[in-house]
Amino acid sequence: MGCCHHHNSHDSCIKSVPIFNSLTDEEMLEVAHITKAKTFEKGEMVYMSGDKGGTLFVLHTGRVKITRLGASGKEQVIRMIGPGEFMGELSLFRSLPFADNAQVLETSTMCIIEGARLKELMAKYSSIAFKVMDELSRRLEKAETLIESINLNTVEQRLAQALLSLSEGKKEIVLNMTKGDFASHLGMSQETLSRKLTAFQGGGLIELIGQRKIKIKNRMGLEEIQQT
Repeated sequence: MGCCHHHNSHDSCIKSVPIFNSLTDEEMLEVAHITKAKTFEKGEMVYMSGDKGGTLFVLHTGRVKITRLGASGKEQVIRMIGPGEFMGELSLFRSLPFADNAQVLETSTMCIIEGARLKELMAKYSSIAFKVMDELSRRLEKAETLIESINLNTVEQRLAQALLSLSEGKKEIVLNMTKGDFASHLGMSQETLSRKLTAFQGGGLIELIGQRKIKIKNRMGLEEIQQT
């Protein structure tokens, strides 16, 4: 927690965030003035659904899982947040309580920015506002793709699509979340995911290495499944 009063921790934190990287040093200082740094330990909740919003959290180091609880009490993983990314933005613009939960997966340092003051700066420096919009539209596009995929595609298509997208053209994927969270993110049960991964492996499409690694062995085969 002792990192709160050094400007450099803010500077580095703010500089690592794409939404602020077009600011001048003076503008950066203005953002640093309304920012405080805080460290969270693994397993801690940054915020929970229903908590008072109005704060932007920027992740400097570590990883955070954003989830929602369904009506049945089942956890749905919305997304993973890594260094340089931010969360809490929806409550920022609508002045509503948080609708999701943010849980820290490993020791994480964050910059916490006061929402009301940030909005004043966004009015003053349109570049910040545009960067935030850019990032939000990207998130919206991802969410819409996921919704479409869950509604229209079979479990196999969804899995093939996710594996192709995660591999980014590379031969090997290292999951940045547990299999349970990955299943939840794809809108399927962990049992279904395990069954399908095993089936894909049996069909020579992939090779499972340990808990987190997946080797792509037949990209064309996965592409065919995705498109059927």
